[in-house]
Amino acid sequence: MKHTIPHSQPGGAFHDMAEAVQTCVHCGFCLPTCPTYQELGQEMDTPRGRIVLMKEVLEGTLPLAQALPHVDRCLGCLACETACPSGVKYRDLISPFRDHIRKDRPRTSAEKLRRRMLLATLPHPGRFRFAARIGILTRPLHGLLPKALRPMLGLLPEKLPPAQILAPLYPAQCTRRARVALLAGCAQQVLAPEINAATIAVLTRCGVEVVIPQAQGCCGALAWHVGAGDEARAAARRNIAAFPQDVDAILTNAAGCGSGLHEYPLMLRGTPDEAAAQTFAHRVQDVSKFLDSLGIDPPPPMRSITVAYHDACHLSHAQGVRSAPRQLLQKIPGLVLKEVADADLCCGSAGTYNIDQPEIAAGLGQKKAASIAATGADYVVMGNIGCMTQITAHLRSHPRAPRVLHTMELLAMAFAGALK
Repeated sequence: MKHTIPHSQPGGAFHDMAEAVQTCVHCGFCLPTCPTYQELGQEMDTPRGRIVLMKEVLEGTLPLAQALPHVDRCLGCLACETACPSGVKYRDLISPFRDHIRKDRPRTSAEKLRRRMLLATLPHPGRFRFAARIGILTRPLHGLLPKALRPMLGLLPEKLPPAQILAPLYPAQCTRRARVALLAGCAQQVLAPEINAATIAVLTRCGVEVVIPQAQGCCGALAWHVGAGDEARAAARRNIAAFPQDVDAILTNAAGCGSGLHEYPLMLRGTPDEAAAQTFAHRVQDVSKFLDSLGIDPPPPMRSITVAYHDACHLSHAQGVRSAPRQLLQKIPGLVLKEVADADLCCGSAGTYNIDQPEIAAGLGQKKAASIAATGADYVVMGNIGCMTQITAHLRSHPRAPRVLHTMELLAMAFAGALK
């Protein structure tokens, strides 16, 4: 089937795709920052290579089947955007392209089953908790499962933490300085509900009233990044309606979710909801950026600890948040901050990438884990549940691996005096 870029829609997603294609000058600055190029060493597995492939598919000069393997290998980490001197908005191309070709792409029966399972479970905490429990119980039968389903089991923890029910409102513990609404997340509520608890504890201690919108749902990022645009747009509309107007900011504590919320205008480009999506996205902030801007008092004195900070791609590249988490961590007395080698390279998580492309993801995860272990830090902290899951899995093979925590967890422990 021939795909074209209809330039007659100046306000639509196709216009954005065409502009991204035309802006690329093929200089190659993106190559050293591209994880798949580092792993595979092939031109077609670079951002500029994929841009050429997608352009030719859209113009009808290349069969979709020839481009798909290379497009599918893209993590969507957006390190290429950080490196690009021409300002190519790669995010305006990769996810819209996957959405555009979703009906024409061939999938095996196992791939269809895996995709259905992921979209039907991960965005729904109740379903995901049930599926995760089944997965943990059936882990001994790992070898009997279809190969396409096995990677999911390897990422599950030994056991699930107890579920935590979030109240609609958490008052500030001192004079109120701000009022925010918090996105609770999906997988995070199941795999690490303590992250939300720590986030709320830190915010309220710092004088922030926290609202948990009860009608909120999945951010839609998972669906958007795998080309399920209809599901992503439905999620965006639901959250735009669910979050209140009388808050100073909409906060996220998962980089992938935050990036997804910021992409609502792209998801809803050319629809009647685009203006509302723009307004919504402008109110979204990562919790680390919000707290850094608000200002926090230092936690009480504690023993000296070393902490490595891992830059989640969808925080550093997609949202441009790099200094805020580090500045918050350096507020903790006695904390020595260590940088991780090759910090700009993705850990291989990237939503469902470690399930869809397990070999490449494993290679990236092993390298990232080795770099983190080499710091000799007591803790490694980050701002994304996907990274935490991936890095925890690959640190298991390191005998003196640091403890993996969310940035807000470490701050909450410091405020509570639990790091003494």
